[in-house]
Amino acid sequence: MDLIYLEGVTVDFDGYKAMTNVDFIVNEGEIRFLIGPNGAGKTTLLDVICGKVKPVSGRVIYDFETDLLKLSESEIVKKGISRKFQAPSVFENLTVFENMELAYTRNRGVFSTLFHKLTQNDRDLIHDILKRIGLETKTDKRAGSLAHGEKQWLELSMTLIQEPKLLLVDEPVAGMTASERQKTGELLTEIAKERSVIIVEHDMSFVEEFSSKITVLHEGQIICEGNYEKIRNDPVVIDVYLGREGGKENVLC
Repeated sequence: MDLIYLEGVTVDFDGYKAMTNVDFIVNEGEIRFLIGPNGAGKTTLLDVICGKVKPVSGRVIYDFETDLLKLSESEIVKKGISRKFQAPSVFENLTVFENMELAYTRNRGVFSTLFHKLTQNDRDLIHDILKRIGLETKTDKRAGSLAHGEKQWLELSMTLIQEPKLLLVDEPVAGMTASERQKTGELLTEIAKERSVIIVEHDMSFVEEFSSKITVLHEGQIICEGNYEKIRNDPVVIDVYLGREGGKENVLC
């Protein structure tokens, strides 16, 4: 069943069309990868879903009936859509637990952020999420002392405590070691069992291992969708993306 549905979406930045007449559907419980050259429209697509960018035309329907174009960014978050950006935005002077506490109370409004005292159930929830992510032994450590991968996992935890139905993730394994990339892929696969996840990614070895369906964008349009084998053998994708993107991380074969 559809969770997010974009129909005929066009985004125009002062004459530059970042997206042109895009139709895009992600189902409940699906993990979807977005790939394509720089400037293809991948991040813009996420911006449209989370309300950061408003298209000049088209529809964006969430959870069967909610028109996201009528909502503000904060209202969209309250509807169950969370986003994790490429650079981890944790509070480095706070502990891991304090970061989680802030994310939990912030989702419940300004008053809660200022005055809410955690119940034992709240604390249990935070500890449970940190355990699932693998940070249960780091609760009292300052976020600034964590390794790069651990900061990314903390921010994932901070999005999960908001209980999103749809999670948007931008280049989650950039700058990670091989072991961190592997753990991140496994975490995202587990997360997708309970919610839908859309991931923008350039590391094609990561995409190959953890994707089930891929959407390829180029110049603001979807040029191909399917599994990894379909994508890697599509002549248009080879021409506009594989031949253009050098480096090992972008090779699909």
